Amino acid sequence: MRALVFGALLLLSNAALAADKDRIIGTWKLVAVTYEDAQTKERTPVLGEHPRGYQIATPEGRWLALVTADGRPVPKTDEDRAKALRSMIAYSGRYRVEDNKVITKVEVAWNEAWVGGEQVRFLRFEGDDVLNIESPPMPHPNVDNKTVKVIVTWARDKS
Repeated sequence: MRALVFGALLLLSNAALAADKDRIIGTWKLVAVTYEDAQTKERTPVLGEHPRGYQIATPEGRWLALVTADGRPVPKTDEDRAKALRSMIAYSGRYRVEDNKVITKVEVAWNEAWVGGEQVRFLRFEGDDVLNIESPPMPHPNVDNKTVKVIVTWARDKS
């Protein structure tokens, strides 16, 4: 009887995993980016109230995420270009879905330190059209390596 119950639970778990893998496929438009300070738990919309960006997950396992801050001016000086780099996040690579996580083996990124490593994000769907992705607490280069949890909300792009 235990083996039957265990088998049923395993099948349900595999079905949920397959569902997440299928549900993540597509193009997602950015809704919000929030950094949660690991020590104080204070939440900040670090890229502004209306950041822009897209995330694309292909059926073949390719991941692309590009996020830019609200109100970025066109850079005219080296200092402006440095600020522009700190007001974005971009990376791409092969991804896989495991448990409630998406794991990307980074092949190219705005932050060269990510290249060759893996970025792990926790998934939480709200219906079929809203996807919340959270990082574990990590030092982030855009905030002087302060340890934060990055919380990103995406809406399925239907255009």
